[in-house]
Amino acid sequence: MTDFALIETDMARHGAGLAAIRRAVFIEEQGVPEALEWDEFDAVSTHWLAVLADGTPVGCARLLPDGHIGRMAVLPAWRGQGIGRALLDAALSGARARGFSVVRLSAQLHATNFYKRAGFVAEGEPYAEAGIPHLAMIKKLS
Repeated sequence: MTDFALIETDMARHGAGLAAIRRAVFIEEQGVPEALEWDEFDAVSTHWLAVLADGTPVGCARLLPDGHIGRMAVLPAWRGQGIGRALLDAALSGARARGFSVVRLSAQLHATNFYKRAGFVAEGEPYAEAGIPHLAMIKKLS
């Protein structure tokens, strides 16, 4: 298991690390157009950054002010080591701390089982977002 830590942060403090992960995963690996990756929610969201013991950023997630979780990404070399689940758990804890009773996300189809294992339920039919098949998912918090 990889030794890593999670930092609750924002774009002002850790924007370079957050952006590097999102650029590598969403823009370079998955082909999301750069204009679609960056949005007005970055500045007003709570972000989590997963870093290795030496401070190297390897994963990220964000929680929007309306309770949507998104921009979850882990660099390819670090996948399958619990980093994504730790980021999701941190975002869920953050949502609870902010008083949300429900969280939503837009899951890439290949990742829906990851979210189902965390208690999310699919809503509706698949749809394309940035040319990638997605499914809306919801989780009630207790």
